[in-house]
Amino acid sequence: MADITPTLISKLREMTGAGMMDCKRTLVEAGGDLDGAVDLLRKRGMASAAKKALREAREGAIAQCILPGSRIGVLAEVNCETDFVAKNETFRAFAEQVAKALAENPAAELEALRVEMVAKTGENVKLARHQRFEVSGHGLVAAYIHTGAKVGVLAEVGSGTEATASRDEFKQLVKDITLQIAAANPLAVTREKLDPAVIAKEKEITASSDLVKNKPPQAIAKIVEGKLEKFYQTVCLLDQGFVKRNSEITVREHIAGVAKDVGDDLTVRRFVRFQVGEAFTA
Repeated sequence: MADITPTLISKLREMTGAGMMDCKRTLVEAGGDLDGAVDLLRKRGMASAAKKALREAREGAIAQCILPGSRIGVLAEVNCETDFVAKNETFRAFAEQVAKALAENPAAELEALRVEMVAKTGENVKLARHQRFEVSGHGLVAAYIHTGAKVGVLAEVGSGTEATASRDEFKQLVKDITLQIAAANPLAVTREKLDPAVIAKEKEITASSDLVKNKPPQAIAKIVEGKLEKFYQTVCLLDQGFVKRNSEITVREHIAGVAKDVGDDLTVRRFVRFQVGEAFTA
């Protein structure tokens, strides 16, 4: 008997839109032959989404769900083929249903819902990616979906005490952090958490640029460090200018001000920022 692996089953589902158990049974019948299984499903009328599943789905919407208590949240990207469908209220509601299901149950089975949406829209629909945060210790998670649902943010901000997490000043801070991330698109919370490969690339670009041509080694080192500092201010959340204050202060300084007001230590623990279509170029 052929080895019917989960990967093979998933591939057949992707190609045909058929249900998981139907794919498994058909693969067993076809002796593990993927093309043969596709043919069997088509003959039985169970692969109505086959052609749709082969079409690219690069439009879509970002959706979020924060469960009561603001300690668990999900950000999800659901893709379709056209912007027309992406703007449809039924599709938006489906994306929100996906986010809610994953917030309530990380292992939620969503294939039947996806296939149903394929039938409703007449387009290929994909659950592109999602991220689920659950607070560890004290703090809150919050999400923000920008107008048009093309950009979304999920962030976790920690506090030292449970009492702080219930204060309005802290809740406003967490909201402001999500807005900052949506607008300024940082790559990491701090420079220490930035991918070393990204830093190395920036150094290499500056060291090879016309800025340092014919400069002595000491001058080159200073120029590289200066450019790197500006880079940090662009891509590291805490080093960015706080957008809500027209960059008069940094995000780090704003957080420090709120921390002083509430008398607690506050920390941005993590965040994700999704933009529709990114998964195709990542």
